[in-house]
Amino acid sequence: MGNNDLVFPVGVAGVGCAHRVPVPASKPFLETFRTNLKETFFPDDPLRQFKNEIKPQRKLIKGLQYFFPILEWAPKYTLDFFKSDLVAGITIASLAIPQGISYAKLANLPPILGLYSSFVPPLVYAMLGSSKDLAVGTVAVPSLLMASMLGKEVSAAQNPGLYLHLAFTATFFAGAFQAGLGLLRLGFIVDFLSHATIVGFMGGAATVVCLQQLKGILGLEHFTTATDLVSVMESVFTQTHQWRWESVVLGCCFLFFLLSTRYFSKKSPKFFWISAAAPLTSVILGSVLVYLTHAENHGVQVIGYLKKGLNPPSLNSLVFSPPYMMIALKTGIVTGVIALAEGIAVGRSFAMFKNYHIDGNKEMIAFGSMNMVGSLTSCYLTTGPFSRSAVNYNAGCKTAMSNMVMAMAVMITLLFLTPLFHYTPLVVLSSIIIAAMLGIIDYETAFHLWHVDKIDFFVCFGAYFGVVFGSVEIGLVIAVAISLLRVLLFIARPRTTVLGNIPNSMIYRRRDQYPAAQAVPGVIIIQIDGPIYFANASYLRERISRWIDEEEDKIKLKGERSLHYIIMDMGAVGSIDTSGISMLKEVKKVVDRRGLQLVLANPGSEVMKKLDKSKVLEIIGQEWIFLTVGEAVGACSYLLHTCKPGTMEGVNEDGVACANVV
Repeated sequence: MGNNDLVFPVGVAGVGCAHRVPVPASKPFLETFRTNLKETFFPDDPLRQFKNEIKPQRKLIKGLQYFFPILEWAPKYTLDFFKSDLVAGITIASLAIPQGISYAKLANLPPILGLYSSFVPPLVYAMLGSSKDLAVGTVAVPSLLMASMLGKEVSAAQNPGLYLHLAFTATFFAGAFQAGLGLLRLGFIVDFLSHATIVGFMGGAATVVCLQQLKGILGLEHFTTATDLVSVMESVFTQTHQWRWESVVLGCCFLFFLLSTRYFSKKSPKFFWISAAAPLTSVILGSVLVYLTHAENHGVQVIGYLKKGLNPPSLNSLVFSPPYMMIALKTGIVTGVIALAEGIAVGRSFAMFKNYHIDGNKEMIAFGSMNMVGSLTSCYLTTGPFSRSAVNYNAGCKTAMSNMVMAMAVMITLLFLTPLFHYTPLVVLSSIIIAAMLGIIDYETAFHLWHVDKIDFFVCFGAYFGVVFGSVEIGLVIAVAISLLRVLLFIARPRTTVLGNIPNSMIYRRRDQYPAAQAVPGVIIIQIDGPIYFANASYLRERISRWIDEEEDKIKLKGERSLHYIIMDMGAVGSIDTSGISMLKEVKKVVDRRGLQLVLANPGSEVMKKLDKSKVLEIIGQEWIFLTVGEAVGACSYLLHTCKPGTMEGVNEDGVACANVV
């Protein structure tokens, strides 16, 4: 019998033949490092499409198509595609124009900037973006966040010129940060914003945005710059004598109209265009009503003069000198991350519906490029809002050409139609924003989180209330902190469970989950669900000792056979560091002092390499390491019945010395 095999008679303990777990061949450090680096930063292997190309010109074409996706779909573009994109582009333009004006006001910027930001950035994204359905434009949450962060340092009312320059600078930094993440392949950083975090944060921000619109609904001229609920309510109810009933009635009517059209479109999806056209219809009706009744003379505030013409250059408006550059940098990074997370999440959602893939790093480069170019052409931060993208999707868009059509429609508006918005009442813009924000408060998902995962619910809850009762920044910090704490707790306190045997099988499952799972006499099987690192090594050592103590107490109470073998299921242990190796050595010593035998089952390749290099294999004994839990239990049970427990001494029923079994 060879030294590499542990063989048992067929039918004994359900085990036929068990083989020693091999130690994988070690690779050079640089090769391993390069492999791990590639998997971290280049999991999509962007060079794979070039590997099979022989001709240099084909490689050049592939390279240009990789960086400019428009070169990939444009040669295949058809007239039927254009018809679909034309309808979709005009439809989203009808939504983009009123929303752009509304969100610019939300950011305390001139309304015309909302139109500027719906012209240049969509053209840039159409060339660089990989999503067919994303409709680019300004969004509410980053607009509010920009107003909140910049407003703490510079008043938009008292110093509008400097505030505008800081907004352009923050947009430039946001774009540079987004593009940098894409170029450096750091897109995974955005994944630290979990789904629960985004739901809570967006819901809280949407609530704050709605509260801010009370200024327009009530017709107030002075309003708090704070965003928390207490400050807003205090500002509202200390000015009850200044409420304008005309504005309230007008706002409630248009809000009812917008919500009714949305409800109808949800009930009948084929009439999606009714909800999409409702904001522009509200703007037109509101403007006509104010013009005919001269309501601006009776407390209804209007937009006023909008300058005709395309985007003027704003390169000279960027601020790269102290003391204001740092606030612009901070605002740009925070708003850039939020806009990036929203845009990529929306793009991936619609890509899943149409069964195609979008490249996260390409999207980051596209978002970053369009914001940097936008900051030089009088635009502020843009991304892919859900509402506009949903309309684009439902309108039947085929490619990013729909963004170009939308941009052309906005261009025509800028050149010829801006005077028509002079009489647009601000209360209508407030109604449009409130209607859009109510759709972002996803209470159904919050209830679902409560039923499925309480910790995720508290992440969502913390983000929401942090935004509503603190500020947008506080809510984001709370949500990220809770999410990171959860990750750290998972690493520091990995789950350990005791396994049992499902009768008449070789299957071993958790005894606390499967009532049918039975303890194996003389054996305890402990499963570790996670890597073993310095952060959890001490905890695991103590927890394993407690499992052993608890099992021995149960055995004594039942008067059963004493404990002899400790099997550790290492199948879920993907990696181990030197602290984890020291922990295994200490566990081995503790087990030996108790007169027990430590057995390892199913250790992974990385774990085996380190156990071999650290000489732990020699300490434990490679004969006590098995491929599966079933083989380990079979070996231990066989030895318990035939040999002296915990040793290889004695003679089995076949007359073979136990020392020769291994």
